[in-house]
Amino acid sequence: MYRFDFDAGRHDLFPAGYTTLQVTSIELLVAEFFKQGLMMKEQLAYVLATAYHECHNPAYPKNRLTPMKEFGGARYLKSKAYYPYYGRGFVQLTWKRNYDKAGKRLGIDLLSNPDLALEPLYAANIMVYGMKYGSFTGKKLSDYINEREVDFLQARRIINGMDQSKLIADYARQFQDCLFPILA
Repeated sequence: MYRFDFDAGRHDLFPAGYTTLQVTSIELLVAEFFKQGLMMKEQLAYVLATAYHECHNPAYPKNRLTPMKEFGGARYLKSKAYYPYYGRGFVQLTWKRNYDKAGKRLGIDLLSNPDLALEPLYAANIMVYGMKYGSFTGKKLSDYINEREVDFLQARRIINGMDQSKLIADYARQFQDCLFPILA
């Protein structure tokens, strides 16, 4: 098991320091990662890097790495084919079928209340589960990050094709440098 060293991550990833919500988000994602039986440091680094990237609104830098709604105002969101099941959470869960599957698995009604996907505990579970089992694109963490290889660049296929793959791979390397074993 690993812990996140907040001092190590402060300079490059969070130069302005951490908000309480960011600390909570990191701690929840780390806890959920281990709760779901994952153990590889590199996989955890990639989960954190993905949330760091997906949950970023330049207008609100202090909200980085906290569950959020998809960018765009009401008019933009209503124009989406998947409205009202637009992106929410750490990985921007979209589409009615995905909200339905996640809600049933969690025992909550995400179809009637899709904003529940913004709740940090649910958002962490949805993200880690989806990355572990490949429920977002059919690709999963172990396809790219395993005992034989660590391919942070191709791992972007777990969430969104190759969009911003180099940037997120760079984040993953930075997060990897912030993870240290918990000594028993």
